[in-house]
Amino acid sequence: MRQTVTATVMTAIPPSPPVLSARRRWTVLAVCCLSMFLVGLDTTVVNVGLPAIGRGLGVGTRGLEWTVDAYTIALAGCLISSGALADRFGRRRVFRTGLLVFGAASLLCAVAPSVGALVAARAVQGIGASMLSPVALAIVVNAMPDPKERAQAIGVWASVFGLSMAVGPVTGGALVEVLGWRALFWINAPVIVAALVLSAVFVPESRGPRARRLDIPGQALLTVVIGLWIGVLIEGPHIGWTSPWALVAYGFAAAATVGFVGVEARRHEPLMDLRLFRSPVFGSAVLGAVAVFAALNVTLLLSTLYLQHTRGFTPLAAGVATLPMALGAIVCAPWSGRLVGRTGPRLPLTLAGCFTIAGALCLVGFDDHTGVPLLLLAYLLIGTGFGFANAPITNTAVSGLPPARAGVAGAITSTARQVGSALGIALAGGLAAGSAPAGLAGASRPGWVLVAVCGLLLLVMAHTSRPKT
Repeated sequence: MRQTVTATVMTAIPPSPPVLSARRRWTVLAVCCLSMFLVGLDTTVVNVGLPAIGRGLGVGTRGLEWTVDAYTIALAGCLISSGALADRFGRRRVFRTGLLVFGAASLLCAVAPSVGALVAARAVQGIGASMLSPVALAIVVNAMPDPKERAQAIGVWASVFGLSMAVGPVTGGALVEVLGWRALFWINAPVIVAALVLSAVFVPESRGPRARRLDIPGQALLTVVIGLWIGVLIEGPHIGWTSPWALVAYGFAAAATVGFVGVEARRHEPLMDLRLFRSPVFGSAVLGAVAVFAALNVTLLLSTLYLQHTRGFTPLAAGVATLPMALGAIVCAPWSGRLVGRTGPRLPLTLAGCFTIAGALCLVGFDDHTGVPLLLLAYLLIGTGFGFANAPITNTAVSGLPPARAGVAGAITSTARQVGSALGIALAGGLAAGSAPAGLAGASRPGWVLVAVCGLLLLVMAHTSRPKT
């Protein structure tokens, strides 16, 4: 009898994750960073190619916004469920499935004959990407048991994701200039193959201590909520903010939001545990993630359209012009991770807010003839702010809750990033949609005010965060 009880207890306790050597742990991190680089790159690499895609498929800014936001909406809507699937069926298995879906969708994007086919393929690509982002973070956290090493790894992980988004315009500009816009998607194939091989060799399988049930109603409602609100922002300038269609959309979006909150409050294992937001630290981290990525995407889209349409830059020249932004992220993101490990999130968040505000103020008053040095300075400042922001936000979200909820915290924060990205694209596209090239500089000024407000939110977040003791 005693042996039976002992066997039952041992079966109920999940096995401890294998202890990996230091070299293996950092190799796992590198493999996960490779996939995250791909996810982040495809969030922004398309931006600089939008004019070329529009000419190739015969669409305007309205259709082009959906080309970008179809990816981010699908990614944001499916992130948390992908994390639950990984906990249940195995993180490496879901991670590799995501790579396959992402790769197949990339090929469909590359051969898309119309903007409708491209938007649909981009949505599928976002679903595949959702299996990479939170799962990669869970794999990294599982492989790094030491808190200090884990903080450094999270800093590197967040830095790579931020870096990929910052260098997207440069990469996209070069590809469009040399090979055409379809190369933006063909380029994913060799990276996918490399990630599949490396993950099979180096990444150990792991599962959550207890598999969560899938929340199908919550998943459906969350996707509808995000899609409706972003869709209203994209279509509002075209159909009129007070038109009957817009009013109907507001009603459906509000009803879906109320329905989502009600469903999640009643479920025993909700898709998104709204009680987590009772933690001020976690709530501020989620808000900070939305602000940072909204600011980045407003900057990237407005800059792309301004440089190519108003200033007549080629795609490559427009991408090169944003290199200071990538440089700021490259230098400051790893530095930010080390600062978080030593002093906590307050100092890097303060720096992030100050640099973001300074960069936005440089662009508030620009016009059709603003000097290139001022533009480059502004991009450097905003990129520096972005580099400092990503690591403390991720670390704050994960460490602000019990370790058992680290995966959920990471998934919600990743969702917030993509919601911020979609909001930034929708808002920037709305500002630019009705403007002629000569009037784009003036029309984009509210966007730069928004970027400055996002920097201010980071300063508030820094003030409310706790320094490391």
